[in-house]
Amino acid sequence: MATLDILTYPDPRLHLVASAVDEVDSLVRQLVDDMAETMYRAPGVGLAAPQVNTLKRVIVVDTSEERNDLRVLINPELVDQDGKQKTEEGCLSVPGIYDVVERYQRIQVRALDRDGEPFVLEAEDLLSVCIQHEIDHLDGKVFVDYLSRLKRERIRKKMLKQLQHVS
Repeated sequence: MATLDILTYPDPRLHLVASAVDEVDSLVRQLVDDMAETMYRAPGVGLAAPQVNTLKRVIVVDTSEERNDLRVLINPELVDQDGKQKTEEGCLSVPGIYDVVERYQRIQVRALDRDGEPFVLEAEDLLSVCIQHEIDHLDGKVFVDYLSRLKRERIRKKMLKQLQHVS
C-alpha cells in the first residue's frame, strides 16, 4: 500500500467529474487500498478518488470511533433520501476549514464493493453526510461550493496563501 498525495483546494482538478469504473480489477483494488491508507493517515473519515488525482468513481469511508469499519463504494449512486440536517463539515482537500452544510439525514446508496459485488447501503447522520460529501467529489464538487461566494473567495485566498508558504 502507498500513501497518495491529496489535492488541495482550489486545485482545478477537484472540479473534474470522475468516470464510472467499468471493471473492479486488481488496479481498482490497489487504488482502494492506497486510498484507505491515505485516509487513515491524513486522518480523515472519507476520501474520493478525484482527491488523489484519479478520476474514477471510487470512495472510501470510515466514520467509526475505532477506525475499523472501512466502507468501499465503487460507482455509488443515491437511490433514496429523506430528511435534512445541517452539520459542520471539513475536507482533507481543504485542510483547517470547517463550515455548516445542509445534507440529507438519511440516504440509500447503491454501489459495488471492493470485489465488484453490488450492494445497497442505508446510512444516516454522520455516515450519510460523509457519503454525500464524497459523492460530491466524484461529481466535481467541493463542500465549499455550498457556501456563499464571499466565504468561498476568502477560503480560496487563505488556501493559496498557505500553498505559497509551503512552496
